[in-house]
Amino acid sequence: MSRIGKQPVAIPSGVEVKIAGEAINVKGPKGSISTPVEATLNYEIADGNVVITRKDESRVARAQHGLRRTLVANCIEGVSKGFSKTLEVNGVGYKVAVKGKNIELAVGFSHPVVMPLPEGLEAKAEGNKLTVSGIDKQLVGEFAATVRRVRPPEPYKGKGIKYDNEQIRRKAGKSAGK
Repeated sequence: MSRIGKQPVAIPSGVEVKIAGEAINVKGPKGSISTPVEATLNYEIADGNVVITRKDESRVARAQHGLRRTLVANCIEGVSKGFSKTLEVNGVGYKVAVKGKNIELAVGFSHPVVMPLPEGLEAKAEGNKLTVSGIDKQLVGEFAATVRRVRPPEPYKGKGIKYDNEQIRRKAGKSAGK
C-alpha cells in the first residue's frame, strides 16, 4: 500500500488545477505546467485537495500511485513557489556568467563553454555561484546536472562545478618522499 499516494495534495490559493482527459493542467502565479494521467488511477478534486485513488490493486496501479501523486504535488509547488538549484564553480580562473539566454563557463578548457538555457528556466550568476530556477522540478535538476557534468569536482584540489550543499570527498596526494 502506497503511503505517499494516500495523502491528498493541498491546492494553495491562487493555483488552479484542472483534470483534462490525458493530463492534469496546473496554473498558478509563476506559470502553467501539466503532467500526464495514469489510466489505472482515479483523480478527484475535493475540498481544495487533489486526491488520487487506485481503480484496482494491479501491480501497475500500485507502482504508479505514489509516483503520480508526487508529480502532481511537484507541479503545484512549481507554479506556486518554483524550484531552484545552486551550483558553485571552484578553481583558479574558473568563472561563470549568464549572457542573455546562454550560460558561459570558463572552467580550464582552451575556450569558454557556452550552454543555451532551456525554455522555461532562468539562471543567475553571482560571483562563483550559479542559480538555476524554474517551475519544472525535473527540468531544473536535469539542467543543473548537465552543467555540473561539464567539469565535475575532482577529489585532490576540489576544483570543478559542484552543488552548493555537496560534500567533496578529498584524497591525499602523492607522498612527498619515503
